[in-house]
Amino acid sequence: MSLIAGTRASKLALAQTKRVSRMLYDLEIETQVKKISTRGDNVTNVPLHKVGGQGIFVKALDDAILEGEIDFAVHSMKDIPAKRPDGVVTCAILKRDSPADFLVHYCPLKEVKIVGTSSTRRRAQFLRAGLDVEVKELRGNVDTRIRKLKEGEYDAIVLAEAGMERLGLGLPGTRLLPQWHVPSPNQGIVAVVCRDDPELIKTFEPLNHEQTRMDASVERAVMEEIGGGCYTPQGVFCEDGFLIAEVLSLDGKRWERIEDDGSSVEEARLIGQKLRSIGYDIIEEARLSLGL
Repeated sequence: MSLIAGTRASKLALAQTKRVSRMLYDLEIETQVKKISTRGDNVTNVPLHKVGGQGIFVKALDDAILEGEIDFAVHSMKDIPAKRPDGVVTCAILKRDSPADFLVHYCPLKEVKIVGTSSTRRRAQFLRAGLDVEVKELRGNVDTRIRKLKEGEYDAIVLAEAGMERLGLGLPGTRLLPQWHVPSPNQGIVAVVCRDDPELIKTFEPLNHEQTRMDASVERAVMEEIGGGCYTPQGVFCEDGFLIAEVLSLDGKRWERIEDDGSSVEEARLIGQKLRSIGYDIIEEARLSLGL
């Protein structure tokens, strides 16, 4: 049996796709890899919220699946938007890697004054911490971000620790605790997406990790109820049924946070609705401030 895998051309996307391909090879399934360019890769000079959010990394691959160019695609699950097209399903969720953010810096932490990130969440969480730092916009793939750090444009940059591990990058810096720097929903999770074909879906069942799928489903349920897309600074993290969820103002001065049981999607939806209710002013303020 042979399948065609679609992927972005970035080193991280290729590393994740190769990981899935190795797992399939152990099941005696061969894969061919097809690189597909996405809008998110081509437009790097403006913030994500102005070009369509994280979903811009996914749409081209969804289209390729629906058009029969590829059989499946591999994504960082946090990039997959809540609304999915008919005919495409998430057929496997791999065991979660580190959910944490990592602050990469070569100078001592106390000398960090300029931090680079494109994430409204990460920006708000840094500003909340009360550190004497300026947070500046930073887009591009991991290599580009590291280059700009080394060239002195920033004193530190924020990367997902899982991505660093997948690329084998042993960079100096500080791990940011998920309990305070609450990660994006599904951060650290790799997902496989394929066309809605029962036989094809069954092929990927051995790759699925049930606890991660449950935690991911809880996080996505909260995210969907909060709404706000990529413009609302929000962190949602569930680990073995314990849920932390928060929304923050863009300047990090105000936030609403809930810690509760997250052992079911139904409970998660109620928590998401509650957080949206108590954080409504913060969410609307962010939307209006960003002109969305």
